[in-house]
Amino acid sequence: MNPDELRKNLVGTWRLVSYRATAVDDGEVVEPYGPRPQGLITYTPGGHMSAQIMRPLRPRFRHGRLEEGLPEELAAAATGYLAYAGTYEVPEDDFVVHHVELSLFPNWVGTTLARVADQDGDRLRLSLPEPALIWGARRTGVLVWERAR
Repeated sequence: MNPDELRKNLVGTWRLVSYRATAVDDGEVVEPYGPRPQGLITYTPGGHMSAQIMRPLRPRFRHGRLEEGLPEELAAAATGYLAYAGTYEVPEDDFVVHHVELSLFPNWVGTTLARVADQDGDRLRLSLPEPALIWGARRTGVLVWERAR
């Protein structure tokens, strides 16, 4: 798919179906946000994007306000959640690059995240272009999204 066609097809909101990371050495598969992660990724026609992923059924805080969260509650909430936003571009066939402006993980702010994009109908598969360190091993990472209705 050429870059213009992919960019046009990305526009909209997608719901996360799965996120699996497979170890290069031994094939061990992990699901960083559990077997049924929840998430949304949105691409706008103007070139902005936002991604949110969470582990379902995260523990609720004892008190009803974020600023009253205990350190361990805040840590558990962050451990089960990933969020970032910024702009995106499609520089070549089958690649989307996210330029991170905001992120729950501060180390990503100001970086770019390249993903191999394979879109087929209402399914979007975003993969790491090369293995990365995930849960203590070099792994491939694959997120499968379905167009939100």
